[in-house]
Amino acid sequence: MKTPLKYLVTLTLLSSIPLFSCTTMIITKGASKDGSVFVAHSDDSEMFDNRLVRVPAADHKPGSTRPVYYDPASLGSRPEYNANVLRRYVGTHRGPVYIDKDMPQSIPLGYIPQVSHTYSYMDGSYGLMNEHQLMMGEATNGSKITQEPEPGKKIFYSAELSRVAMERCKTARCAIKLMGELIDTYGYYGTGEVLPVADTKEGWVFEIAPAPGEVKGLWVAKKVPDGEIFVAANEFRIREVDPNDPDMLFSKNLFDVAKKYKWWDPKKGKLDWLRTVSEGEYSHPYYSLRRVWRLQSRIAPSLKLSPWVKNGFTKKYPFSIKPDKKLGVRDVINLYRDYYQGTVFDQTKGMTAGPFGNPYRYPGPMDAGNDTGKLTGHKGAWERPLSIYRSGYTYVAQARSWLPDPIGGLFWFAPDESMSSVITPFYVGSDTPVPKPYYTGFSDKFDQNSTWWAFNFVANWAALKHSYIIKDIKRKQDELEHAAIEGSKTIEKKALDVYKKNPEQAKAMLGEFSRNTAMHVYHTWWDLAWKLVAKYSDGYVNEPGKMAQEVGYPKEWYEKSEWKNGPIRYEKPKKMHPGD
Repeated sequence: MKTPLKYLVTLTLLSSIPLFSCTTMIITKGASKDGSVFVAHSDDSEMFDNRLVRVPAADHKPGSTRPVYYDPASLGSRPEYNANVLRRYVGTHRGPVYIDKDMPQSIPLGYIPQVSHTYSYMDGSYGLMNEHQLMMGEATNGSKITQEPEPGKKIFYSAELSRVAMERCKTARCAIKLMGELIDTYGYYGTGEVLPVADTKEGWVFEIAPAPGEVKGLWVAKKVPDGEIFVAANEFRIREVDPNDPDMLFSKNLFDVAKKYKWWDPKKGKLDWLRTVSEGEYSHPYYSLRRVWRLQSRIAPSLKLSPWVKNGFTKKYPFSIKPDKKLGVRDVINLYRDYYQGTVFDQTKGMTAGPFGNPYRYPGPMDAGNDTGKLTGHKGAWERPLSIYRSGYTYVAQARSWLPDPIGGLFWFAPDESMSSVITPFYVGSDTPVPKPYYTGFSDKFDQNSTWWAFNFVANWAALKHSYIIKDIKRKQDELEHAAIEGSKTIEKKALDVYKKNPEQAKAMLGEFSRNTAMHVYHTWWDLAWKLVAKYSDGYVNEPGKMAQEVGYPKEWYEKSEWKNGPIRYEKPKKMHPGD
């Protein structure tokens, strides 16, 4: 079909949107409270496609091929591939949700041989978790070069790599080897990437860098020791590559390419992956490392890590650490709700936070873009917190080896910003479609039929009077998450008994629980939204029997503001505003 002019204009405008960034984790089974393995991820890019979609399992005819599509999460919208950051894919190859005959269909970069059967999985900006409890996270990293896609030559970005792995693999090792082979054979384009990959037993970190010239791409993988936790935040985390380490894998061409382009000198020691393929930190100093410090400091306070380092190549923050206390699902999601509370970097403090402690910091022309590795030359910068206003979604994927896959694979999904969102459980192996509000709506048009818009609206409303409204949010958040966690325990016990006799009935039970819980969260959050509108209208606090409460401002704000120079006498004051 012809591409509408309006669509082309939209693509052109959206292609200039900066590519945002994420924070991701692996919690190994020995580091969790109950022996679960977790992968967590915040997709901090609300101007992308924020829908949660279940891609169904499928059978394929012998000799068929699988199209590989350009992904807008890599380098932005591209009209030549009908690729739009607001719609990650349009076509018939990923189930009914992605079918839209009124939109231009996504155009493949190339094809690979198809397998006879592909597994079902949860899809977002990347492949998230499949029916066999394979899980992935993601974070974009700065790399020395960025490669453009080349149809037939460099056709894979990390997003499509993750999806093919979800379709074909049951274990992290299978996924690592498959993605490495795909890069070596079909080529890699885009940015540097880290993909945490885990299953019911172990976790691996897979890192990818674009390569110069005709080189297909470079990659390295490292296993996370059991009992430890890995975190990444837009900077490569693997350092020395040891060919004799059984817990490391890497592209066969890595050492030769590094020497050829003088990225590594063997005389100076082992190949340092971070130094070899990147210029260090992403965007500006501490954009990445502050989050790594914060997570590791909260997970293991006993390490007494400093937030200050010499440069972006520091080794002060280990690849993985042992937690002081083992983590559960709420412990993990609460890590993502951090904006440096109680530290010198607390985003609720300072002039920009305003009188009500608003933690949001909005970038503008004064701020650094996606440049990497060097001091930016700008006059200032905002701290980059874990919970950020522009997040598309956050999730905690949970795999449990002692349960059958349809019961053990649990995907906890929170739309929009983690601080003000609610994790909702989805049993990935239940074969139940995601409720419509979770795959409805895009960030360019307000939509009350969308769960994402419910949470985004409340988060934006909270900016008006944050120190007040966040308390209302937390109360409802605690209520819903406690109910979901306790409810999942109850339904799993029932489903496990049923599963022994009738697996399909057990899957249906789990699917119904997920659907009902998700719809309850959707309706509850819109109800909360409208209550908050009324409660905090016009600067008041309005409650039944206590309407129009004039709460004013915090005491310290009166001292900072022009209030003390206000009209309390007829004489002209010496100062009208602070600083006069």
